[in-house]
Amino acid sequence: MTSPTSLSTPSAQESHIKMSKGDVEAIGAHCQMEYCHVLDFLPFPCESCKGTFCLDHRTETAHKCPKAGEWARKRNGQDKPNDKLPLKPSLLNHDQQCADPSCKTLINTSRMPPNHCTTCNREYCLKHRMGEDHNCKNLKPLGARPMTVLEQQRQKGLSALAKLKAWSANKRAEEANKKKLPKFGFSIGKSSSNAAAAQALAELNTLKKAAKGEASVPQGKRLYLHVEASADTTKAKYPTGKFFYNKEWSVGRVLDAAAKALQVENVNNRGGSEEDKLRVFHVEGGRLLRFNEKIGETCSDGNMIVLLRGVGDPDLIDL
Repeated sequence: MTSPTSLSTPSAQESHIKMSKGDVEAIGAHCQMEYCHVLDFLPFPCESCKGTFCLDHRTETAHKCPKAGEWARKRNGQDKPNDKLPLKPSLLNHDQQCADPSCKTLINTSRMPPNHCTTCNREYCLKHRMGEDHNCKNLKPLGARPMTVLEQQRQKGLSALAKLKAWSANKRAEEANKKKLPKFGFSIGKSSSNAAAAQALAELNTLKKAAKGEASVPQGKRLYLHVEASADTTKAKYPTGKFFYNKEWSVGRVLDAAAKALQVENVNNRGGSEEDKLRVFHVEGGRLLRFNEKIGETCSDGNMIVLLRGVGDPDLIDL
C-alpha cells in the first residue's frame, strides 16, 4: 500500500532539479538577440524596443535595435526620429565607457551618470571627473580646431619661457637682496649702499679676470657676461661659462660664439625647423633677444644670458 507521504512528496533528485531551475529563471533571463539566447544573470533591458539582452548585446547598436534612439527622443520631448533638434551623442547609447583610457567604468547609466568636463569636452565617471584625475591639461579638446605648427611652437615657447622668467625673477630678487644687505651688521645708510656697490664691483672684476673671448676685441668695447646652457632644452659639454664679447656684435653672432665655447650643438645656420634652433634669453631683461639686436644695447656688464633650444621666434611669442 502506498503511503500518503510518498504520493505527495517528489523524490529528492526531482525536487533538487526543479528548485535549481526555478532559482535561475527567477534571477536571470535569456538574451533576445537572434543566435545568442545566452542566459544572463544580470540582463540589460532596452528602453527603446523593450527587449532584454546580455552584456555583449546591451547597446542599441549591438542588438540592431529597430527603435534606436526612441527612449532618448521621448526623454527630450521629441516624437519624430527625424526631428531637426540633434541628439547628444551620449544619449544615443544606453551606456558608455568612462573617457579615461585606464578606466572600464560604464557611465550614462542610472547608477553612474556622466560627468562632463568642459575643458576637454569628454564624459567621465565620478572617480575621474576632476581635471587632474584624467590628465586634462594634456588632452586636445574634442571638436577643437587642430593647432597649426606655428601655434604649437608658440605654445611650447610660452610654456618654457614662463618657467625661465619665473626663475630669472627669483634670481634678480636674490641679487637685489644681496645689494641691500650690508656686509657687516652695524653698517647702515650710505655705508650700506657703498658696501653693496663695492661688492658688485668686486664681483665684476672677478668676472673680467675669468672671462674668455677673442683677444682682438678692444678693451673699451668688451662686454662681460655670464653664459649658461639650459639643462632642460639642450645638452652642453660645459653648461656654464664667463665670456666677453664686442658690444657691437649682434645677438646672433654672440650666440654662435657662446655655443662654440660651451660645445652646444648649433644648427641655426643650416636652416631647419624652429624646434632645432637655439635662442638667447636675457635673464635681467626677462625676455628672448632677437638675432639682429646688438648685444651691447640690451645687456650690461655682469648680466647673464641663457641658451635655449626650441622655444620659438620672439616675434611669435609676443613677449
